[in-house]
Amino acid sequence: MSGWIESYRGSVAVDDVDTTEHLTVSRYYARFADATLALMEHHGLGIGYMRDERKGCATVACKTRYLREFHIGDALHMESALLQVDGKRLIAGHRVYDSATGELTTEMTQSLLHIDLDRRRALDLPADRQAALSLADWAEAPSFEERPMPADSSSFVDSLRDTVKPWEIDVVGHMSFQFYVSRFSSAGAQLFTAMGITPGWQRAHRRGFSTFDYQLRFLRELNAGDLVMMKSALLHLGNSSLRILHRLYEVRSGEISAELDQSGVLLDLDARRPARIADEVRVRAQPFVVSTGG
Repeated sequence: MSGWIESYRGSVAVDDVDTTEHLTVSRYYARFADATLALMEHHGLGIGYMRDERKGCATVACKTRYLREFHIGDALHMESALLQVDGKRLIAGHRVYDSATGELTTEMTQSLLHIDLDRRRALDLPADRQAALSLADWAEAPSFEERPMPADSSSFVDSLRDTVKPWEIDVVGHMSFQFYVSRFSSAGAQLFTAMGITPGWQRAHRRGFSTFDYQLRFLRELNAGDLVMMKSALLHLGNSSLRILHRLYEVRSGEISAELDQSGVLLDLDARRPARIADEVRVRAQPFVVSTGG
């Protein structure tokens, strides 16, 4: 399809897989980072542009839908396209496929800002570069509902505290988004443990958490040495489904750096199907549900 390019091709290694026994979300986002660089390079906005012009494109939001799993050894590839450009804002799309079957497995839309890499400010893409871009249509792009949010984080659980490492900084000059995502995964483990869904309980019952919807916003840059902390909450407790909200803070300023609205299911690891949340688990989890007012 015009405007779409192959932006990634690879496979799932042993260390790409999490306790739910499939490709973990942070490793999806490592591949999305690769695909984004390939897409920007294709449009003349890649590494050369960043080095010569001191301008580049930084991700500010991602919305991802996971349609099926990848396991150890699976081969996958991705195609990407620019969908919209409006001044300083660009919208990209990514589609992930199983290379063995051709099946579409994952869809992601990505919002980026064109920024001055030295002043760290958004600015319009030059008119000549904008005119040269080849945009694509995505008639079947995934839609994501706007869901109500809690008024504040006062009832959230403390779920992470650490620092940004120098090796987590990407070519745009701030923490790469896969390292945000790995922290959200760690925060999820802390929240589940507080709810009584401990690693031991999951191993004993052959259960895991499988994400199907991932809505991520980046609100503030993080740099090497920044102290960060996370607060997390359970917003929905369904028959097998759960909705979780994570808010990542930069400690010194107290500002939210990133926010993840994540939906998924408790998964039977043997049947690879959603599992009903047992009554005893529901009783333990219920006190952690935070009202959204919706």
